Amino acid sequence: MKIALITDSTSDISPEEAKANDITVVPIPVIIGDNQYMDGVDITAEKLFELERDGAPFPKTSQPSPGTMLELCQKLKNEGYEAIIAIPLTSGISGFYNSLVTLAHNHPEFNLYPYDPAMTVRSMGNLVLAAAKMIKNGWEPKEILAKLDEIRDTIDVLFVVDDLNNLVRGGRLSNASAFIGTMLQIKPLLTFKKDDYQIVSFDKVRSMKRAVKKAENITIERINNSPIKDKLSLAVYNSNDLEQATKVKNDFQAAFPNMTIKMFNFSSVIATYLGEKSLGITWMADIDKMDFSKK
Repeated sequence: MKIALITDSTSDISPEEAKANDITVVPIPVIIGDNQYMDGVDITAEKLFELERDGAPFPKTSQPSPGTMLELCQKLKNEGYEAIIAIPLTSGISGFYNSLVTLAHNHPEFNLYPYDPAMTVRSMGNLVLAAAKMIKNGWEPKEILAKLDEIRDTIDVLFVVDDLNNLVRGGRLSNASAFIGTMLQIKPLLTFKKDDYQIVSFDKVRSMKRAVKKAENITIERINNSPIKDKLSLAVYNSNDLEQATKVKNDFQAAFPNMTIKMFNFSSVIATYLGEKSLGITWMADIDKMDFSKK
């Protein structure tokens, strides 16, 4: 079966990876005032922060229009694809997944399979790359989704933000929480809830330095307690603070010398929610150590 694979720009899939694996990457719109930008095309997190410092309105994110996705799916069908697997950013922070579910329901001729990764950033990208490997090896769509469920269950994530106000404006935390956090210089530790994939704060620490160190310690403890410790990969994300992220990466490399550890910049979409100087840490089963040959 000829299967197409779609994801969005928050997946951190590079143009080279997309081309090599026949992945269609759909950019997420970022709206600043009267201007609309396309994530990864004409705006990055760095440019976003520059615009904010120059007095631009607070950015908002949208999702690709239903018409855009309808046209894309029709194009893929016309190109001979018999099924489409779509892995957008999680339904906990965007309506994109639910829009794809509606599209699949209204247009069964596309044989569209939307999949909620319960995450975003490179963890989502790794799920996309795993799906690409399975497609190449002749897996059927339902088999692919079942295997993605197994991999998704290994994902864990921690975020540390320097300014709660970005989360508040994006509808993620209450204004009262933001006020208290700003006054006391409290930095929240965030993760994704397992049941509805919403971003939640599970701890608060005084000062960014202490919060980052606590996030490191929690990560090391959880990885050491993982039954697949030796089969994990880890990623560190920064939001215009490469120095901080590099130090964190080096700390993890010292703790886990044999683990694959990569660094990424947050996309402009994720930066809209988390703000400047935020830090992300994710770990999951290393897809490069998995066997995706057809059973």
